[in-house]
Amino acid sequence: MVLTRSFNDTIKSRIQQSEGFRRALLREAIGCMITGDLETGKSVLRKYINGTVGFVKLGADLGRSPKVLMRMFSSTGNPQAKNLFEIVAYLQKIEGTVLEVIDRAAA
Repeated sequence: MVLTRSFNDTIKSRIQQSEGFRRALLREAIGCMITGDLETGKSVLRKYINGTVGFVKLGADLGRSPKVLMRMFSSTGNPQAKNLFEIVAYLQKIEGTVLEVIDRAAA
C-alpha cells in the first residue's frame, strides 16, 4: 500500500511554497464569507492560518487565546464580525496585500 500525504499537509506545503496560492486562498476564504458561505470561508481561513502564521502567533499578536481562535474557526464556531475583521486585517498586513470588495453592477 502506498502512503500518501494528507490533504492538510499538501495545502500547508503549497501555502509555504507559493505566494500566489497563499493570497488566492485568503481571497477565496473572504469571498466565501462575503457571499454567505461562512462554513467554507471559516474552513479555508483556518487552513490559511495553519499554513502561515499559526494560531499560537496569531493569538499572541492579537492578545487572544489560540484555543479561542481555533474554536472560532471550527465548524461550530461563530465569530463576531469585530473579531473576524480584526483577524482579516492582521492577515492582510502580514501577507502584504489589501483585499477590496467591488460592486460589479456599479462598475
